[in-house]
Amino acid sequence: MKILLILPAAEHLRVKAGEPVPKRKMLRFSVLSLTIVAALTPTEHEVTICDENVEAVDFDAKADVVGISFMTGLAPRAYEIADEFRRRGAITVAGGYHPTFCTEESLRHFDIVVAGEAEGVWPTVLKDIERKQFKRCYRGKSSQELSVVPIPRRELLNGKGRYYVTTNAVQTGRGCNHRCKFCSVSAFFEHRYRSRPVEDVLEELKSVPRNFMFVDDNIIADREYAKKLFAAMIPMKKRWISQCSIEIADNVELLRLAREAGCRGLFVGIETISEANLAAVEKGFNDPHEYLRRIRTIRKMGICVQAGIIVGMDSDDVTVFERTLRFLQKARIDALQLAILTPQPGTPLREEFEKAGRIIDNDWSHYDYRHTVIQPMCMSARELQDGADWLYNQFYRLDRIVIRTVRTAFSVGLIPAYLIWRVNLTYRYDNKREGIVGRNPATLPSRWYECFVRSVRNMFARPYVQPRT
Repeated sequence: MKILLILPAAEHLRVKAGEPVPKRKMLRFSVLSLTIVAALTPTEHEVTICDENVEAVDFDAKADVVGISFMTGLAPRAYEIADEFRRRGAITVAGGYHPTFCTEESLRHFDIVVAGEAEGVWPTVLKDIERKQFKRCYRGKSSQELSVVPIPRRELLNGKGRYYVTTNAVQTGRGCNHRCKFCSVSAFFEHRYRSRPVEDVLEELKSVPRNFMFVDDNIIADREYAKKLFAAMIPMKKRWISQCSIEIADNVELLRLAREAGCRGLFVGIETISEANLAAVEKGFNDPHEYLRRIRTIRKMGICVQAGIIVGMDSDDVTVFERTLRFLQKARIDALQLAILTPQPGTPLREEFEKAGRIIDNDWSHYDYRHTVIQPMCMSARELQDGADWLYNQFYRLDRIVIRTVRTAFSVGLIPAYLIWRVNLTYRYDNKREGIVGRNPATLPSRWYECFVRSVRNMFARPYVQPRT
């Protein structure tokens, strides 16, 4: 059979026939989920991969089976693609977070839904399709050993590598033991973490070039495993980036091994500078009083820090945007990924907001963390949107990018500084391309007195600028 695997893209990022690929290389990396599914496919089948972020979907392609992996923000586009291929006679298969959490909805557009992980399921799906006796839903086991994970078929991306920061993505484990209420990852993997055998990861690393990316959600979830892996990687002289908990700063040996193994940058989910917010989403292990010390420790080791920040939590008022910008500057954060609080399907946060009647937008295409879909507690929805856009635009002002890069060159190193320069310019390019400007709602005349009172209160309630002594 001819199998086409597709990663859909949002309207403003999608490549259409005859159009150039947007210059977002630094924010794209290998479509690991699809290359793994391709590797799980028996060799008698012909597999092609299409990433809509870098190429247009060819609806005239002769495909017997079309598989689409997608998250909630891309569900409407995935449904459009599936409906069209279905009309043309292909068998359509959905996989990923959204089909797992919204199976019945997905089945209205797809012939088959694979809920959960593909390992142990995908070959069975294909056999059943060949026999014309397939089921509507197949469920992967979240308890299976990750020794079954194959080496992804990266060669299917040959010729497209110039559009990605890297096509060499490696994963050491899946899931997370934490129960952060907003997190789809924790919900998808049922709050469990599993690691691949270290030997399997090391063998895969032999086939990737010096510069690559670990795409783990928390590469230090198993501390002893991470130490063993990093120690074994040191002779390989690789260079890589990944993401992990800020708790890595509290384990000097682990942090040193990561650096010696080639770590040059980490995405860290800081989320918020409010203790009350962290407690509300069950992420209390992120202590705002320790942020500055922890970030400083990571950067002193020669590792850049990209912060994940969420705005719109229940303790956030209109002053949060300015306060967050000041914190990011004081902490010398190298890059920012900003999210507006979004209750994704399948998460405890979604259930809470549904019960409270605080979801104001159920258009899945707006569930990309850049649109306000909730009624915030301490500001209006408009103020949340305006403030988030303003914060993003201000952080990626050109003068701040230049200063940030020079500072990183002296404090972290030239290679990390070059990486930060390119990443920052890409985020700025995105903002310009999408017209993101916003405004600071705290400066509106009608809110001046209220903001002044709240700011004074916050000075005492959230003393994040000073580490705990």
